[in-house]
Amino acid sequence: MCGILAVFGCIDNSQAKRSRIIELSRRLRHRGPDWSGIHCFDDCYLAHQRLAIVDPASGDQPLYNEDKTVVVTVNGEIYNHNQLREKLKSHQFRTGSDCEVIAHLYEEYGDDFVDTLDGMFSFVLLDTRDKSFIAARDAIGITPLYMGWGLEGSVWFASEMKALSDDCERFIAFPPGHIYSSKQGGLRRWYNPPWYSEEIPLTPYDRMVLREAFERAVVKRLMTDVPFGVLLSGGLDSSLVAAVASRHLAESEGAYQWGSQLHSFCIGLKGSPDLRAAREVADYLQTRLHAFYFTVQEGIDALEEVIYHIETYDVTTIRASTPMFLMSRKIKSLGVKMVLSGEGSDEIFGGYLYFHKAPNKEEFHQETCRKIKALHLYDCLRANKATSAWGVEARVPFLDKEFINIAMSINPEWKMIKRDEGRIEKWILRDAFDDEKKPYLPKHILYRQKEQFSDGVGYSWIDGLKNHANKHVTDAMLANASFIYPENTPTTKEGYYYRAIFEKFFPKSAARQTVPGGPSVACSTAKAVEWDAAWSKNLDPSGRAALGVHEAAYEEAVEPKSVNHASNSFQPFQEGILGKTAAVV
Repeated sequence: MCGILAVFGCIDNSQAKRSRIIELSRRLRHRGPDWSGIHCFDDCYLAHQRLAIVDPASGDQPLYNEDKTVVVTVNGEIYNHNQLREKLKSHQFRTGSDCEVIAHLYEEYGDDFVDTLDGMFSFVLLDTRDKSFIAARDAIGITPLYMGWGLEGSVWFASEMKALSDDCERFIAFPPGHIYSSKQGGLRRWYNPPWYSEEIPLTPYDRMVLREAFERAVVKRLMTDVPFGVLLSGGLDSSLVAAVASRHLAESEGAYQWGSQLHSFCIGLKGSPDLRAAREVADYLQTRLHAFYFTVQEGIDALEEVIYHIETYDVTTIRASTPMFLMSRKIKSLGVKMVLSGEGSDEIFGGYLYFHKAPNKEEFHQETCRKIKALHLYDCLRANKATSAWGVEARVPFLDKEFINIAMSINPEWKMIKRDEGRIEKWILRDAFDDEKKPYLPKHILYRQKEQFSDGVGYSWIDGLKNHANKHVTDAMLANASFIYPENTPTTKEGYYYRAIFEKFFPKSAARQTVPGGPSVACSTAKAVEWDAAWSKNLDPSGRAALGVHEAAYEEAVEPKSVNHASNSFQPFQEGILGKTAAVV
């Protein structure tokens, strides 16, 4: 990840203004500690803080076309940049950066090229020939972007709102899958997949189509010139990412150049469910596991810093962001700059425990659509900002455009949870990788039930947060919360505690409006709360606590009814290359 800041239409183009832009860009340096750049043209500024992952030697930004009339600052990765370069053979490239292709695509096609980009990205581009500019954000909102307006008529863009909150009268979260054009004077959606309409798809489930699409999504995200690893909670999603990555690297001789083993990372309290499962998966895949431990007090001590970086007061997000924030610091200390992560699967396949109560396939599918559309406010925000706080980039294979389109085209009847038929959450994903001849994972890991990250790191983590908030927020404070915080009024002491910290860093109304609100149970949307009348009495973000469907028996006993599986013969990993040692830090 990188940090970008762009300002257009400044009345003041003095040295003092340039210094102010540099100062604000410096607030994003945690996202890109490797180099800083700025381009000034009349009343326009494009600044960049770089995390060098592809072409570290020559890919500094801003980037340009041949005659420097087109300038672009980018946060993200363009996985198909080599294929796009083949279509631009008449252009001369200055660097090996995957992001330079954006400047040349604009020069060739205008602003109608965004849908050709395969990756995660937020970028701002200036055409100095007419001082027009565009800004765009990736399909799902994996990378963050904010847009703001100054009183003098200036337009601002930044990776995090801390870079524009002091200088903009108003600002918003830039919507995913959209492009802003100064010529057209507004936002338009460039990402228009079939599932966006929420119409019920009818395509039958095909296990090999789904499996191969996910394998492609993982492999393309191994594009890097720096050390990398995988986050490994021991749950289904991160374990599948690790399994596919480790299998590809083992079968591609010499593909993994950073030591003899793929590194994996996990964090939890002592005795947490995730740590136990992660160690077993790491041993099975023969990755080098780095298991990090933290205490409840260490997590509480980090809360203010977490909220400053994550830029939200959403309870669920803060609960899960804190251990991820602590883990990212440890990962960076080991010299790793990029990790693969498992976000997005639960939204696509209905993996949250509240999906047990989906009344029919129509409601099930529509809820998955709503969840994917809101990912940029929750899990994408958490994964990106918690890792970027320490200069680490998180890549998310489940949110690959092609994979989402394939998974969301499947008739949702196949995704429904049917316990009497042995179908637990995300059954089709589990089945797609249930290969008897060449197993990806042990059976009980493949069919391990969902643990929300804030639960999986250790059940006492949430209890500790609640107890801490109860000591600092009185009954009277909560009773008067609607007068202190009339917008998105906190309903619990924990929520009140986080909100107070957030307001200290981001006191403007525009900031608090970037955070979602409304009733939710176990990460559901407000609409899904209607599925069970009892949920309105227990709107706890923890699925384990709220729903009563978390059964340890699933982890050991539940497997689906038999299906014919065709695959190649098992090829064991070479122990001489991938050892079994696990490092505990």
